[in-house]
Amino acid sequence: MYTDEKLKRILEENKTIAVVGCSRDRQKAAHTVPKYMKEQGYKIMPVNPFANQILEEKVHKSLSEIKEPIDIVNIFRPSEQCLEVVKEAVNLKPKVIWMQLGIENKDAAQVAEKHGIEVIMDRCILLEHKNLIK
Repeated sequence: MYTDEKLKRILEENKTIAVVGCSRDRQKAAHTVPKYMKEQGYKIMPVNPFANQILEEKVHKSLSEIKEPIDIVNIFRPSEQCLEVVKEAVNLKPKVIWMQLGIENKDAAQVAEKHGIEVIMDRCILLEHKNLIK
């Protein structure tokens, strides 16, 4: 269960977000959500094997290309792909794995939690930010 206090703490304490599945398509949530988070002062690191630049940021082809600390890995991929994403993410030692609204994978969550990483599933980081951060 995710309390408002827990979600607020995560959003206040963690400012660097790797966005797996970040999209160039301005109509998709995988573009509008990271755009909003960037506008709120978060550092966004797009991860997309098919793009070079999104939101005026250099795009990483995979999480393993990222060479700096990451606080949150925000996942915009189908639920069945999350386990592989999390297996790659644990090497970066993020504090949080955040699976967007409609995305859940209990096996992925178990892997993350086994590595001491907090997990949020089936929640929109943009909506939680708008509701909790004033």
